[in-house]
Amino acid sequence: MSRTYAELGGLMTLMTGDEKHGPSATSTLDVLWVLYDQVLRVSPEAVDDPRRDRFLLSKGHGPAAYYAVLAANGFFPESWLAGFGSASSRLGYHPDRNLIPGVEIASGSLGHGLPLGVGLAHGLIARGLPGLGDSAPRVYVLVGDAELDEGSNSEAIVYAGAVGLPNLTVVAVDNRSSSYGWGPGGIEAHFAVSGWSAVRVSGRDHAALASAFRATSAGASSGSAGGPQLVVATVEGKG
Repeated sequence: MSRTYAELGGLMTLMTGDEKHGPSATSTLDVLWVLYDQVLRVSPEAVDDPRRDRFLLSKGHGPAAYYAVLAANGFFPESWLAGFGSASSRLGYHPDRNLIPGVEIASGSLGHGLPLGVGLAHGLIARGLPGLGDSAPRVYVLVGDAELDEGSNSEAIVYAGAVGLPNLTVVAVDNRSSSYGWGPGGIEAHFAVSGWSAVRVSGRDHAALASAFRATSAGASSGSAGGPQLVVATVEGKG
């Protein structure tokens, strides 16, 4: 049976150690919970189903919340959590797709997840899966605001907007830790100028997050429909 959101804190306390990256993990906790509880069409029984939604944790250097949410939803036994980071554990300091059921990419090197998401979204189109209409699989990529400083992301943003990938949603968790800031219009303007539609919501408001994700999957987010979508999830500032 799946756990509730209120029980996630207890699951996270099972994971200990300096490499837990607690602030990085907790900044993503609510977004991850809403995605797996209300949005993503994937389950422990369908981790290889070609019709499943794909979730990519690009912000892979703080996976404790990700592991807790996956365990809470039955992707692997909760008993694995206590071994986090140990030599014999599947749960490393960065997620490994070959060791953990439900994990789509090995991540942790910032700036890789969004380009991989663009390629994956392209691959689904090439296979004709978006032709399934409302049940077409989507690709969701979670990035951090500071991670967007990486040049590889800038190229992915421009390319995805130029080709108009309709099955790609990026959620940027914004705790104002970017080295250079974003200027007028924030992160949204950075994506919108390349043809993305964008919306900003509280990263702690589950109802607002769910509504924003449902709007992107329906192509009804603000801006032009039919292209890639951005949801900026604002959380408390770093430090």
